[in-house]
Amino acid sequence: MRSARLLNVDIEPNGAHEIARRSRGTPRIANNLLRRVRDYAQVKHDGRITASVADKALAMLEIDQNGLDEMDKRILEAVIVKFGGGPVGINSLAVAVGEEPDTIEEVYEPYLIMEGYLNRTSQGRVATELSFKKLGLKTGAGQQARLF
Repeated sequence: MRSARLLNVDIEPNGAHEIARRSRGTPRIANNLLRRVRDYAQVKHDGRITASVADKALAMLEIDQNGLDEMDKRILEAVIVKFGGGPVGINSLAVAVGEEPDTIEEVYEPYLIMEGYLNRTSQGRVATELSFKKLGLKTGAGQQARLF
């Protein structure tokens, strides 16, 4: 609400709540989303951010109800489909999704672990049951046949 006042954005409490809920509890992300939702509201609506406008804008930005964006989903999909649910090392995962290992470790991985989508083990990253459900896959989907 404070950031909206500073940006002179007309926002309803429910609209602010929707943006905050999908911002991963990170003020920087909340401010970035606010700006993008503001732009959407000005172009597609009357400029006022309501819960409905925020939901439509965030859906257009491909940020789901849990705050996961396209890269989060690509990471989870790579671990599950390409690496059989894990374990997978950070360098292999980075190559698979086309992102720097440091960026995955510092930006994406902490939230995925905190929300229970990934586990970090000594062998590498492992997808949890929640990540299989999130992507609509059955546990074990994409796992390679084990010979030994």
